[in-house]
Amino acid sequence: MTPRPAKNVLGTDLVPCSYDPLTGWYRDGCCHTDENDLGSHVICARVTVEFLNFQFERGNDLITPRPEMRFRGLKPGDRWCVCALRWVEALRAGCAPPVVLEATHERALHYVTLEQLQQHAWSAVG
Repeated sequence: MTPRPAKNVLGTDLVPCSYDPLTGWYRDGCCHTDENDLGSHVICARVTVEFLNFQFERGNDLITPRPEMRFRGLKPGDRWCVCALRWVEALRAGCAPPVVLEATHERALHYVTLEQLQQHAWSAVG
């Protein structure tokens, strides 16, 4: 099922987060979501070693490849649609990874403020 056109946290059209690695609840490269996405994978983050290690320590292993799930494991610098509450947890611990605002679904604003996201904004331009 293709999701309806979505908006990002800036109010413009949601743009892709990553095709390599292929991310998203739908594995379509975007942080689209629906009512079945209980983790709310809506924040497009550029993961850091600190974030990956923090998640690993909490039982969320994003590093180990899982070929049976077509998941190669993440490395620092990869862009990935992360669970909103996992990002907030990392924010509180001081290791929130940078976010790509244009690729972060507007639903992220149910969990975190735009100002918090803007403070951690990353852009490939400039």
